[in-house]
Amino acid sequence: MKKIIYIGLVLFILCSFFNCSKNYLIPEDSIRFRIIANSNSNIDQTTKLQIKRDLESNLFKLLENSKSPEETKKILEDNENVIKSTLDKYNIPYTINYGNNYFPTKEYKGVTYDAGSYESYVISLGEAKGNNWWCVMYPPLCLLESQGDNYNDVEYKSYFQEIIKKLTS
Repeated sequence: MKKIIYIGLVLFILCSFFNCSKNYLIPEDSIRFRIIANSNSNIDQTTKLQIKRDLESNLFKLLENSKSPEETKKILEDNENVIKSTLDKYNIPYTINYGNNYFPTKEYKGVTYDAGSYESYVISLGEAKGNNWWCVMYPPLCLLESQGDNYNDVEYKSYFQEIIKKLTS
């Protein structure tokens, strides 16, 4: 029992030292959604956010009952015309890429998400040289926020902290 406590304590200290509590994993079978703006001009960034809002409202209805990444991918393929018609309203060239795409490091609400290549649905607007917006499409984490519900009360927990708390109480 003492070994477990010492191991837990060492892990807790290492985790605190390396700030593990701020890194949370997105499920491995997730599908990310990313929109890259043409540039960082105010107009291009505003356009990116307008497109994001328009697409979220359509995508939420389509994906709210999706049970797997495969089902999500199929829904996206079957409804590409809906997505393209939304994008066409903005009169800006775009490309859509579904596959393994690179994502830079992102910090959101105090949580750091590591850079890397992830299965994703990426819309590149114009030259795609501006800041991007991204979220998790499956499971529908970003789409939940688009409903307008208050998800600020989500509580993140550290697995190691929970173990230490149980062992010391």
